[in-house]
Amino acid sequence: MALKDQISELVTPAVSDAGFYLEDVHIATPGSHRIVTCIVDGDSSLNLDQVTSVSRIISELLDEATFMGETPFTLEVTSPGVDRPLTAPRHFKKNVDRLLKVIKVDGSEVVGRILSNTDQDVTLTVAEKKETREEVVALADIKRAVVEIEFNRKDDK
Repeated sequence: MALKDQISELVTPAVSDAGFYLEDVHIATPGSHRIVTCIVDGDSSLNLDQVTSVSRIISELLDEATFMGETPFTLEVTSPGVDRPLTAPRHFKKNVDRLLKVIKVDGSEVVGRILSNTDQDVTLTVAEKKETREEVVALADIKRAVVEIEFNRKDDK
């Protein structure tokens, strides 16, 4: 089993018990040591105290893991960046009311604000020529979906 998979298998239950999700593990080997990066997310954005807490949990597990061997490593725990593609239903739920760019598997593109989602689809409010409409997109039809960054959003609330 690859080191990445061993780390994921080891830390996922503890991260879940702490109320978070292990999104991914990256391993880099610059020189004679490893850099292990664990990307952790939650139902809401993580604050520094939460990242520190989950870092301690992961660090303790990796320090005791025999499969890590004698190679020294640096542990980095981070949350996913805003440019991370949305892939799971919980990603869409977390980003309700944010602007989303969707590229469908058929090559078409739609940009709209996330209104709601289920485990099978996401509903977007799409603005076109002073009119808005709702469009339901099946998650199975999405090739890539990313949140569009808005610097000067004008809320109409």
